[in-house]
Amino acid sequence: MNAEIITIGDEILIGQIVDTNSQWIGQELNKIGVSVYQISSVQDEKQHILNALKEAESRADIVIITGGLGPTKDDITKKTIATYFKDDAIVEYPEVIDNIKNLFKKVNHPFNEVQKYQAQLPSKATLLMNRFGTAPGMWFFENNTVFVSLPGVPYEMKGLMEYEVIPRIQKMFQLPYIVHKTVMTYGTGESIIAERISDWEESLPPFIKLAYLPSFGKVRLRLSAKGKDQKEVNDAVNEKLAQLLGILSDIVVGIDDDDSVEKSIGNLLTERSETLATAESLTGGKIASTLVSVPGSSAYFVGSLVTYTATLKEQLLGVSKETIEKYTVVSAQVAEQMALGTKNKLNTDYAVAVTGNAGPTTDHNDKSVGLVYIAIASKDEVEVQEFNFGQPREKVINRTVSKALELLQKKILKN
Repeated sequence: MNAEIITIGDEILIGQIVDTNSQWIGQELNKIGVSVYQISSVQDEKQHILNALKEAESRADIVIITGGLGPTKDDITKKTIATYFKDDAIVEYPEVIDNIKNLFKKVNHPFNEVQKYQAQLPSKATLLMNRFGTAPGMWFFENNTVFVSLPGVPYEMKGLMEYEVIPRIQKMFQLPYIVHKTVMTYGTGESIIAERISDWEESLPPFIKLAYLPSFGKVRLRLSAKGKDQKEVNDAVNEKLAQLLGILSDIVVGIDDDDSVEKSIGNLLTERSETLATAESLTGGKIASTLVSVPGSSAYFVGSLVTYTATLKEQLLGVSKETIEKYTVVSAQVAEQMALGTKNKLNTDYAVAVTGNAGPTTDHNDKSVGLVYIAIASKDEVEVQEFNFGQPREKVINRTVSKALELLQKKILKN
């Protein structure tokens, strides 16, 4: 069962917004056993949309279109789809008008006649009521292909997918059972992991696929399996998953995407009733931001001191001026004093401190761009490690965040 996704909007093509809709739709379709064959983005232009619909119909069982369903003149999707299906008849739905009026009443917005256009659909369309917005979705079944047109506003699209589209697809088609398991690893590169698990990978049955998903400091290993027998698929995946976890036990931080290293750190600190704080220079608060992205992080994360200048390092963290003058702010000695100062000042069990040159300049010190020092202070000691993450600036910052969290997790597990 194949699907295609077509996003409509010049704002996507010129980079004004990022197409997160297709990513989300792809994930949701995959969960129910529908494979996304292709994703396309097209202009708000009639012929371009018509061409995209024709091409998608030739390849897919389900075509999902997002965007272009508002009341303004540049929202041409509805008219273009009507043209594609040679459907000149229009049906007006009073329940859509009532829905729009109720939504406007809640925000004290006047209803005007132009809004009635959104209640007028091609006669071949099945109405998909939009609970969260004014533009309804449309469902067509033509030439043995399902076409679904949804508004581009993400929360409206998601609501329609969840309450209208997914249930209809599941009812209409006989879908395979599909399962994904994602193993989160930290601190080891893709090529080294591939070498370690090569024999295991060779032993995978044809219906289980492995994908490597690397990013800064971590690699996700995604196992995907598809079949008709749910028990058979689950048993096979669980067996191979257990083998993989045994091989990579030293670098695995969790299973599935929500088992991130920051969540693992939070679980460890919560279990031990311990606390944490950070002192950041080149990362500008990004380590703290990553940590607090975990719900409930207030139970263990006390706060962060972003000391970007030498003066603030001295004033807030107690780093000595002599140490800075002798070793520069990019040094193991300064990182150590930053970590200790944070731990003592905020009275925590652990403190993470980072200092370095993210580039593109070195701020008049003699240390190379990419040089970073990461310090972890715990109850009894401070450990400092030196790294050179190269260039460009974004890479240095992201790798510093990843490595700092990796070192922190290892330190907590060690204690």
